[in-house]
Amino acid sequence: MCRRELTYVDLFAGAGGLSVGLERAGFELVHAVEVDENARQTFANNRDGLTVEALSGDIREVPQAEIPAVVGRDRVDLVVGGPPCQGFSEVISPDGSDERNHLFEQFVDWVRALDPTAVLFENVRGMQQTADGAFLDAVTASFGRLDYDVTHRVVRASEFGVPQHRRRLLVLAAKSDVSENPFDGFTLDPVAIPGVTDGIGDLPAVTPGEAVTDYTTHPETALQADLRGDATELSAHVAANHTDEMVEMISHVPDGGDWTAIPEELQPSSGYHNSYSRLDSTEPAVAITSNMSKPSSARCIHPFEDRGLTPREGARLQTFPDDYRFSGGLVSVRRQIGNAVPPYLAEAVGYYLRRDVFDETLTREHRERVHRLRSGARPLCEFDPQATDAGFARQTTLDSAD
Repeated sequence: MCRRELTYVDLFAGAGGLSVGLERAGFELVHAVEVDENARQTFANNRDGLTVEALSGDIREVPQAEIPAVVGRDRVDLVVGGPPCQGFSEVISPDGSDERNHLFEQFVDWVRALDPTAVLFENVRGMQQTADGAFLDAVTASFGRLDYDVTHRVVRASEFGVPQHRRRLLVLAAKSDVSENPFDGFTLDPVAIPGVTDGIGDLPAVTPGEAVTDYTTHPETALQADLRGDATELSAHVAANHTDEMVEMISHVPDGGDWTAIPEELQPSSGYHNSYSRLDSTEPAVAITSNMSKPSSARCIHPFEDRGLTPREGARLQTFPDDYRFSGGLVSVRRQIGNAVPPYLAEAVGYYLRRDVFDETLTREHRERVHRLRSGARPLCEFDPQATDAGFARQTTLDSAD
């Protein structure tokens, strides 16, 4: 079957993590919607020929009848996105009362208006529990009424080549005459699960309050080489300016250790269960959040250096390429990175959609990319970039959301 351009719209696009992956998988972006000004600027600045003015802002201000005119076409192949996830947290909104929980209704309006072949809806896994599952039921029922077969799964990003144990809920809806339960058996099956050092080990050391823009070593893994690409200068590799007391406290925590290693006289007076904890250099990171630079708020201490992660390290662990530049101040940049879908995960899903939903044969270039995603933990000296994988493994390794 001959290849054709597969078009998509990205809703609640954020800094563009989902789009980075889909574009790498050969999908053509035709429109994006994002309300946050800094994230919208980031999205536009990293795409040739795209201006901030070309993106829509608040999705609630676009009436359904005007959607085709805003997009510039009557239909697209794919609609993707995920409304702000904070309202689906069991901690913040266990009863579903957060008004952000209802933004999926606008998502459904765009699906109804553009009649795509497939829909990818992503969110935090907590959406399953919010209001006893009522919101997830509403999302799947809404797609069902539009004649889509719906499958939902909780995926772990590390199973798709991401050096991070980040779990996300993916809802995949495909037209009823296209595919039934399309996610069954889908896995990337990495050669080895990449750890933190596999992702950030080539980045230069930085002390609290310092910013570094020059690389000082060469990449050592396939993942590092891929994310560095042709970049010659680092951006956002700046460490939070911790107090001397904070540095002394966390200096006692070993690689992969936690607050229990801190001497009694230095013990913090408060914190969460994973506060003041150091990332394990050999294991994937826990979920990267906007608190990636605050040891008091998350397990985010660098494996060897006495500081929280820099935004660039957070971006690496999310699998953003080094030439991806983030707009806004450090607080905004950390939030954009922490809220993003890991590009590697999105890219893997993109190849799956091409093959199993849109019935296309993956090109050699696609298969080389699948091979690279699977091989990120390999030492660069052992990695063959020209090797190809026949396709995705057909194992049922995704966690069922049921």
